[in-house]
Parts: sequence; C-alpha cells; structure tokens
Amino acid sequence: MPHGWMKLAAGVLAGGVAVAACGTVHMGAAAIVGNQRISSSNLSAEVSNLNAGYQQYHHQIQLQYPVSQMPQQVLAWLIRFQVRDRLATREGISVTPTQVQQALAAITASIRQSGNNATLPEVAVANGLPPDMINDLGQYQAIQTKLLDRLDGGKLPSSTSAQQALEDSFNKSQCQAAKSLDILVNPQFGELNYSDFSVVLTPTTLSKPQTSTPTPAASKPVLTPPC
Repeated sequence: MPHGWMKLAAGVLAGGVAVAACGTVHMGAAAIVGNQRISSSNLSAEVSNLNAGYQQYHHQIQLQYPVSQMPQQVLAWLIRFQVRDRLATREGISVTPTQVQQALAAITASIRQSGNNATLPEVAVANGLPPDMINDLGQYQAIQTKLLDRLDGGKLPSSTSAQQALEDSFNKSQCQAAKSLDILVNPQFGELNYSDFSVVLTPTTLSKPQTSTPTPAASKPVLTPPC
C-alpha cells in the first residue's frame, strides 16, 4: 500500500454504525461520533460549499456520485476525518502544519502522475469533498503516512504479501479506532458502510434504487465492525 495519496473516491477506510444507549440520534444531529455531534446545520453548510464548488468546476469535472447524494458524500468525509483523528490519538501521532502541506503536495503530485490536469479542488469536488475542507484532507493523509512509516520502518515492503500485511495492520488499527467511537448516523441520511466509510442510502421495499446494476460493495454494505 503506497504511502502517497489514497484515492479520494475509495475512502480506503473502515468505519461503522453502533447503536447509542438511547438508540436514536440526538435531535438536530446528522451523526454522532464519540462524544462529538455533527450537526445537521454544519452538514448543510458544507453541502452548500460542495455545491458551490460543483457550480464552479462542473465544466471541468465529472462527479463520481449523483448530485442528489451530496449530503451523504460530505457526511462520510466528516466522519472519516474524525475517525482518523481518533486513530492518531490512539497511536500517539501528531502532525505539523508543514506535514499537512507536504501531504497535500504529495496528493497533487499523484494527480499529475496519473496524467490528470485537474486541480486539487476540482478533484476534491468530483469526489464529494468540499474545497474548504482540503486542509482536513492533508491532515488525514499525513496521519496515515506517519502510521505507515511506523509500521514498515519507513520503507514500503517489496513483496505483495508483505504489502497486504501492512495494509491489513493499518486497516485493523483504524477499524478499532472507529469502533471505539460508537458512530451513529441519522437514518435520514442513511447508514455507514464499514468497508469504505461511505454513507449509503437505506434501502426500502417501496422503491428500487435509482442506480442500475449496483456494485457488490454498494449492494452489500458492511454495517458492523469487521474488527
């Protein structure tokens, strides 16, 4: 698993839904992560930021999600960032502003290496991340890089099996961090998929999903901690 940019669309995280003691999400909350409340008003503001970015860049980008699912996309990122922060706390990791900027530079370099001429804000919007949260993405990536460097001694394993073992070790640590937060998503927005930390719409028996031929991951979300 490379130490560079993890593809935005994939998330490459582990998260989850756990039932709070009261069994319901607090009024006005889009989600509860540990003792932190992601308010519906904060989510709405960030969705507006994402939509503004879409209006600015829609001629240059192709969204990786339906416009109608902007709330789910933004909520997933808000949760991902809190889980990554919990992971850092559990592992005793801290990152500096310089390391955050280095992480963002690495992400931009990865975009260029892929042959894509899009800017980082454009790629962020295409993957559901409001442009004003790009610094959070830098911190998210910097934490990942520091933990991976610790796990592999700063040198990426050359064999596929060793790389897989490194990825498994990282994902287990992150899953345990997520599990410790007892994440609860407001059903209004859907459920949290542990496989990639996406917020997926709750299926109903009254209507069929709007997307045709969903992927196996989308049709079978992992709704309980795999750790």
